[in-house]
Amino acid sequence: MEKIILFAPLIGSLIAGFGWRMIGEKAAQYLTTGLLFLACLLSWIVFLGLDAEHVKQIHILDFIQSGHLDTAWAIRVDRLTAIMLIVVTTVSALVHLYSMGYMAHDENWGQGEHYKARFFAYLSFFTFTMLMLVTADNLLQMFFGWEGVGVASYLLIGFYYKKPSANAAAIKAFVVNRVGDFGFLLGIFAIFFLTESIKFDDIFAAAPVLAETQLEFLWREWNAANLVAFLLFIGAMGKSAQLFLHTWLPDAMEGPTPVSALIHAATMVTAGVFLVSRMSPLIEYADETKAFIVFLGAATAFVAATIGLVQNDIKRVIAYSTMSQLGYMFVAAGVGVYSAAMFHLFTHAFFKAMLFLGAGSVIHAMHHEQDMRNYGGLRKKIPYTYWAMMIGTLAITGVGIPLTHIGFAGFLSKDAIIESAWAGTAGGFAFWALVVAAMFTSFYSWRLIFLTFYGEPRGNKHTHDHAHESPMVMLIPLGVLSLGAIFAGMIWFGSFFGDHNTVNKFYGVPAHHAEHSEGHGDEAAHGGDHAEAKADDHAHDDVHAEKHGDEDHAAVAAAHHGEAPQGAIFTHPSNHVMDEAHHAPKWVKVSPFIAMVIGFVMAMWFYIWDPSMPAKTAASQRPLYLFLLNKWYFDELYDAIFVRPARAVGAFLWKRGDGDVIDGGINGVAMGIVPWVTKMAGRAQSGYIFTYALAMVIGIVALITWMTLSGGAH
Repeated sequence: MEKIILFAPLIGSLIAGFGWRMIGEKAAQYLTTGLLFLACLLSWIVFLGLDAEHVKQIHILDFIQSGHLDTAWAIRVDRLTAIMLIVVTTVSALVHLYSMGYMAHDENWGQGEHYKARFFAYLSFFTFTMLMLVTADNLLQMFFGWEGVGVASYLLIGFYYKKPSANAAAIKAFVVNRVGDFGFLLGIFAIFFLTESIKFDDIFAAAPVLAETQLEFLWREWNAANLVAFLLFIGAMGKSAQLFLHTWLPDAMEGPTPVSALIHAATMVTAGVFLVSRMSPLIEYADETKAFIVFLGAATAFVAATIGLVQNDIKRVIAYSTMSQLGYMFVAAGVGVYSAAMFHLFTHAFFKAMLFLGAGSVIHAMHHEQDMRNYGGLRKKIPYTYWAMMIGTLAITGVGIPLTHIGFAGFLSKDAIIESAWAGTAGGFAFWALVVAAMFTSFYSWRLIFLTFYGEPRGNKHTHDHAHESPMVMLIPLGVLSLGAIFAGMIWFGSFFGDHNTVNKFYGVPAHHAEHSEGHGDEAAHGGDHAEAKADDHAHDDVHAEKHGDEDHAAVAAAHHGEAPQGAIFTHPSNHVMDEAHHAPKWVKVSPFIAMVIGFVMAMWFYIWDPSMPAKTAASQRPLYLFLLNKWYFDELYDAIFVRPARAVGAFLWKRGDGDVIDGGINGVAMGIVPWVTKMAGRAQSGYIFTYALAMVIGIVALITWMTLSGGAH
């Protein structure tokens, strides 16, 4: 069953991509969509029937085998995999279905141009590589999927290859992600150097010893667990558009809207969160890296929310919203509540995919107009889309009944993260940054609704008059996703963020680990004794390693003797953040709700009660408005620091190096030296016997002289 889930999208992609001329474009669309729904159905069966306590490993084939390196391709099925399977296949299946309507008549392609089979092949290929990533049993397989989704996103963002802006966005996404992927690769190399394995079970078993190992890198010593965790997180930063490596995400909106829903809302951008959660047995021993993840996640959530306040392109608002929500997920992972991070990943996939598909429905109705300033009064024209967008907005802003477990999906998962941030940072920067970001999220989400569906029609009157509801094939996915946006949080709250026993059972963590988490003194003490005993066992190895400067032997010994922690996620016995989050004061639990209400009231004031306020505020706060409108000038900064110097070096090497030195050298030889030598040689060919006789005499004299001087040794 798991093999069918993994390979069905690949088969669909190959047939649609290479065989569509034989089966026809329509058949290619139906085939890829049908196979995705099959994978989706089987994924839900796996998720609901999973025996979480036993990790299932399904061997597919042997891959690279060299010395200690064994990278057999296998499917790892545990709770983390199962969550990602349903997220990826459900959203992808619905996006395939939606695309059948959205891509039916695309104005970017002329009459008779065949683009649909290619588009569906790309979508299915993306889904296959994403499934490769989440089912990985070792880091190389994960990296294979990691790069595969990068290739697929490049193809999909640049799908409208006739548009220069789409090509530029695709290249930007590819280049920025290479920066993150370089960090990820270094992390994989470091892990293999230290443990002589890249299998997850071996790495997890070696984690306690990595925490006590020092590694030399960039001319100084580092703690091995911290360094490796940090390098892996750089990979997550690129893929999940965290601050500094985020500039590609808003530009990626150049791709067709279904692509935005699939890649940039629900699946690919959450790969970084999945990586951090998957590597929790290692991350738990890397305190400095965890602190960095928390800080960067909180900063990302805040910065992205501020930029979202003033954007006018409907898709870019939702893109910055995605970046902001990913920041929330990383804060939860950074404080060690991985289940809350996965909870928000799970609920966010439903309501964010729905918001993107709803935005696509609006764009479709408005003949590909994306500027919200040209919308207005659309709720009667496209009522189904309006209600879908409303449900998505209620979910993302966190509408629910405070101090209960009743509310839309985002209400439960976002509050879980904010409470965890309060507990994990003692009410520090991360907590306040997320609460303020929640207020901004509420403001820009309601701003989108009010500008699009309320007020007087603005912009092109002809476009407004001809606005129409999307076909049923586009509305059904919105309806299905709306169910997830409403109920997903309430149904699975206990499993993701309930009491410890429930959460541990859900993730397959054995009972004694649960007791650790509850903080039973004797168990914790026993855990400490066990760790000390293990450290003593390997003391000889550690000493040997330090003598020879080979830290890897120590960790290898640990990997062979230690046991990998059981369960899909691991929390250190000293990590009580989830407990403390449950016992957070009432004001902490109510703060996101209050922030949401403030944001809603401000949006009402600006866009319903007094529509002149936005212009007045922008005029009075001009520098701040321009700062946010220009996205904190990150693009301009990178342009000045990286792009222009690189272009200058390229231009210098092209004009001076290639033009003057290489071309000049070849031209000089061909047009200067060779003709001169030829001319001189031509003069020697006089035709007179005495000239040739003189040359022969000179030659004989030279030969005899050389023979005399060298003594005839040769």
